[in-house]
Order: sequence, then C-alpha cells, then structure tokens
Amino acid sequence: MSTDPARPRMRADARRNREEILRAAREVFADQGPDAPLDEIARRAGVGIATLYRRFPTRPDLLRGVAAEVFTAVDAAARRAAGAQSDPADALRRFMHAALDLKIGSVVPALLGHITAGELFGRERDDAADPVETVDRLLARARAAGAIRPDVVFGDIVLMIIRLSRPLPGGGRIPDDDALAHRQLDLYVDGLRPSGSPRPATPLGGPAVDAAAFTRIRERVIDDARADVD
Repeated sequence: MSTDPARPRMRADARRNREEILRAAREVFADQGPDAPLDEIARRAGVGIATLYRRFPTRPDLLRGVAAEVFTAVDAAARRAAGAQSDPADALRRFMHAALDLKIGSVVPALLGHITAGELFGRERDDAADPVETVDRLLARARAAGAIRPDVVFGDIVLMIIRLSRPLPGGGRIPDDDALAHRQLDLYVDGLRPSGSPRPATPLGGPAVDAAAFTRIRERVIDDARADVD
C-alpha cells in the first residue's frame, strides 16, 4: 500500500472530474445532440480537453459513460425515495423531480443510434443499474397506501418524466424551461391523487406562463425564425 498522502486526494480529484464530465456531457448532449463538440463538454465540466480524453478516450466511450450514469442516477433516486420513512406520495414526488433533473427524455433519444441499445440500457454490463423494479416498488407502495389512484401504473410515471424532460420547441428561447417542467410535474403528481383526497397545500413553483406571457414567447419565437430565414 502506498503511503503517499497525495494519492487519495488524486483519486478523489479523478472521481470528481469524471462526475463533472458526465454531468456536463449529459447536459450538452441533451441540448445539442451526441455530436456536440467535446471542447464544450470539457469547458462546462471545468477540465481540460486532455483530462476528458484520459477518462473517455473516444466519443462512444463518453456516450456509454453518460448512459450508465443516467440510469444509475435514476435508480439511486428511486432507492432513496423508496427508503425514506415518509408519505409514499411525497416519496414518489421527490423521485419524479429528481429524475426530471436528469433529463432522461432528452439524453436517451440523443444516444440512440450512436451506441447499441444493449450499451444504452446496460444489457452488456454486469453492474448495470436497472431502475424499473425500484420505481415499480415505489409506485406499488404509494398505491397500497392509498396515496395515489389505484389504476396508476409504471408507464404513467416514467413516460411523463420522459415527456417533461424534453425541451420545449424554440431553441432555448423559453425562459426557465426547467423550472416550468417542475411546475407542470407538480400539477401532474397532484392529479395522481385518489378521488376525495384533500387539495394539495404546497404552492406551485416555477414560472406562471399566462396567456399574455405565452403570446410574448410565441412572438419572439416567430421573430427569431424569420431572422434565421433572412
């Protein structure tokens, strides 16, 4: 065993760099697609491009790393929620918000076609995390407690997360897109409650896009589209 006091720190730095690279890659691939410049990923991660290549020598290596990181993080979020000693509906809500932040609905379509489906969903890795069973147990617990409608099933949870984690059209022109998605998720989760449940007391967060605000956004998108043509 080495007695060099710098080695544990270096291992921690390497682990932190890897995590930051994967986080940045997830965001960039979601925004710009899997062919996005690696320099941009390194910049967002706060590392040099040489560090990125040391961790992920090829683009497919990075794509596989992002896929593994996303599904592992989703599984971890579900396990944390399932293990919490709290109201099952609140646990389900926390999981869905955590999964929404991982942008799975943007990342997975971006990776499809660039790595194999087996690599994407972990079928070719012995240590792959599969969040399906964990999320289903979390959902079953909420149903058994009467915290959500009895007819709510797995797809009602995961497919809504996927839908909401896709960016709205407009090329990033929608202000606070992520916060708006969390607001809409809260509305959806409240709709999962069984009939006769008390009204939720938690106020909605995120931007409230009323008709006037929607019209302003629409006009800006139209003007930008015209400018692109001209």
